[in-house]
Amino acid sequence: MGAVGQMLYIIYILLRMCIAAEGLRKRYGDVAALDGVTFEVPCGGAVALLGPNGAGKSTTLRILAGLLRPDAGIARLCGYDVQRQPREAKACMGFLPEDAAPFLSLTVRENLEYVAALRGLDGSAVDWAVEALGLGDLEDRLASSLSRGNRQRLALALAIMHKPRVLLLDEPLNYLDIPAQESVIKMLRGMNAAGTTIFVSTHIMSIAERLAREVLVINRGRIVWRGAMEELKAMAQDAGERIEEVVARLMR
Repeated sequence: MGAVGQMLYIIYILLRMCIAAEGLRKRYGDVAALDGVTFEVPCGGAVALLGPNGAGKSTTLRILAGLLRPDAGIARLCGYDVQRQPREAKACMGFLPEDAAPFLSLTVRENLEYVAALRGLDGSAVDWAVEALGLGDLEDRLASSLSRGNRQRLALALAIMHKPRVLLLDEPLNYLDIPAQESVIKMLRGMNAAGTTIFVSTHIMSIAERLAREVLVINRGRIVWRGAMEELKAMAQDAGERIEEVVARLMR
């Protein structure tokens, strides 16, 4: 590819791809958590990252969120280099880590008001987040007094209150009861339909099926398969297997 072609490709990536990872590598001692991970997610896309324990899913999300520096490679959100332009990248992103912990010494509303102040948002964003996650009856409760499920709802509210262009989710339905799961799935699908890019890591295939249209399978720090969710379903149907069996085979 010539210099002009390379420049045009970079412009295409910056304008059309809300998430881009290029050659990401990360080691913990002798263990290669990521070994040259490369992928792109178009703006408005909905992608599930699937893989066994220790495959590199959480490491990938933490690098994309700017919480972990890769040993090599580049991560971009909304066209911004996460390491070189962290303020701009984080402004367009919401991140829900696995087992997220809000500020336990603050009330539900104080948590939301604090993060709103950090992001330069007004009270309407707090009110919207409270309504979106059904937290109205819990506003004056200390976060430390909440059940695990209600803490998860608060953590989700903190992640989405600024209506980000990109939403990174690590096991978003952890600890939620069935009604709350259904409400959150409906909310996230609505955000995606309105243009938010969804990138979700989960062990639960039924959640991936409902939140994502594309799938990345990662194992031993490498992307081993990428395709449409419908392609996975067709593979399962052709083999007379459950979709979980097909995914498990791809992970080997």
